[in-house]
Amino acid sequence: MQLASLVLPMLLLQGGKLEITDVKKGTGPAAQPGDFLTMDYTGTLTNGKVFDTSKKPGRAPFKFMIGSGQVIKGWDEGILGMKVGGKRTLSIPPALGYGDRAMGDAIPANSKLLFTVELKSIERVNYVTTKPGKGPAVKFGDSISVHYLGKLKDGKKFDSSYDRNQPFDVQVGRTGLIPGFTQALIGMKVGEKRTVTIPPTLGYGERGAGAAIPPNATIVFDLELVKIN
Repeated sequence: MQLASLVLPMLLLQGGKLEITDVKKGTGPAAQPGDFLTMDYTGTLTNGKVFDTSKKPGRAPFKFMIGSGQVIKGWDEGILGMKVGGKRTLSIPPALGYGDRAMGDAIPANSKLLFTVELKSIERVNYVTTKPGKGPAVKFGDSISVHYLGKLKDGKKFDSSYDRNQPFDVQVGRTGLIPGFTQALIGMKVGEKRTVTIPPTLGYGERGAGAAIPPNATIVFDLELVKIN
């Protein structure tokens, strides 16, 4: 396959142009908002100076939730659609990077940033919609009220907003939650009920959560979206 055939159209975004080139296509599902991604990357300035890389000895690949605002806009936009095993180059204008802010001595103000990124894995929660909802779907940044029942895989309950007769208020992607809970809220509609299964890597991992949730536990939440504020 000719490399030219892998070049995506240039995206015209407010505040500048983001240039995306697929060097290598991956396989499987495409990255979408809410996915928890593991990536290797190298970032350079236009003069070729490397300002950061995950490939330094002792460094681990970078993990983040796409679309949540955890990274610069050029990443949130530029990594959408990648598949596992894929490699992509991003040319990010200042407006979609750090703008007129200097990042220490490494990145001067108003810098164009060049990244080579490789997608190592995509993690998603599994969920079943038990009752459909209506209206607009939840997206990052929305303020919502949600009821939940949390239990271990064996059915043992560890927490419930129903017991308090008070739904849980969340600003999606801003309220500090385990990644799997945030991910499960994306796309819900008012009145919808979901049962979501969260693996340890998107839950409490090796640390667990006190006596209620042991280390490396798979947890299950029954969710009900009450309102989008």
